[in-house]
Amino acid sequence: MAAKRGAPDSGAPAIGWVALGLAGAQVAFALTFRGPRRRFWERMTLTGLCLGSYALSVSSPARRTRIRPGDLALGLASAATQYATFQAGDRFARRFVPGGARDIGDIYALRELQPRGEIALRLATIIGPAEELFWRGLVQAGLMRRLGRWRGAAVSAAAYGGVHAVTGNLTLLGAACVAGAHWSALSAAGAPMGALIVSHVAWDIWIFLLQPTQR
Repeated sequence: MAAKRGAPDSGAPAIGWVALGLAGAQVAFALTFRGPRRRFWERMTLTGLCLGSYALSVSSPARRTRIRPGDLALGLASAATQYATFQAGDRFARRFVPGGARDIGDIYALRELQPRGEIALRLATIIGPAEELFWRGLVQAGLMRRLGRWRGAAVSAAAYGGVHAVTGNLTLLGAACVAGAHWSALSAAGAPMGALIVSHVAWDIWIFLLQPTQR
């Protein structure tokens, strides 16, 4: 029997699988962001492949993911809301966060490492979907099973933000915490994984390649 939407899933992975996945994610993110900058997108894609494959191998909620027609509207609306939040966050970071403008510039400089079409393809087919399969389909599902719906969502969001600490970019860390809280709250409220994947992919491409917050 399927779990009630937003409720802990009895088919979610045990906490041991979650802990192992989080340890692997910490190592993978450190290697991705601390390695040679010119190969960033190759490493990010490999990280997505590894984490997404791990999620599919141990998590029933991840394996049950389907993108249905109704998920498109919900996902796009979620991405639009997230984008508006980040527009405000961009102005806040530039004004109040030490080195905020530099940090934002460093993030957007990654767009110049590969052709834009190739980056969009990587984000849409591997990186964005894999992040949702891993962070919501495995980590959050397992934590909600162990801690309850909203406590599990909060710990999952904190873990998603925390792995970005290795970047040394304070603005990126803050952005990851906000984004993680957004998707974790939607998941806990019952949004289907298909809609979360649409949201993540649409937001990634829109804010990073089409309409960046950087002037």
